[in-house]
Amino acid sequence: MIELNLGLDELEEVVKILPQSGVVILQGNLASGKTTLVKAIVKARGIDTEVTSPTFSVMQSYGDKIYHYDIYQNGLDAILQNGLFENLLEEGLHLVEWGDERLEKALENLGEKCVKVVISPSQKGRKYEVYGA
Repeated sequence: MIELNLGLDELEEVVKILPQSGVVILQGNLASGKTTLVKAIVKARGIDTEVTSPTFSVMQSYGDKIYHYDIYQNGLDAILQNGLFENLLEEGLHLVEWGDERLEKALENLGEKCVKVVISPSQKGRKYEVYGA
């Protein structure tokens, strides 16, 4: 586990340690900064587009092979119900807000590695705990 305590202007430090492809599960309370981190990742890839949480559409794509999922309250079930599980196995970077332990296990059972980022408040701004990077 890598732990970083950062202000909003220091998000590039988290972006640097995340993989270029694969699944990244983003966990944290409401308004903890999950979508803000996705915005920083998209910007770091040189993609100039508006990034919003795909709460109602479940998945959005940005640029070349960056996929953003929001599975609030439904975890793995939301991915399965929307027929998106196979998408997670495709080439690209898959950023999953609200991913749960069941999703992690399902990916592990298929031999897929995923990185998990847990975001919480800290004195400096936010604490990012990165597992599996």
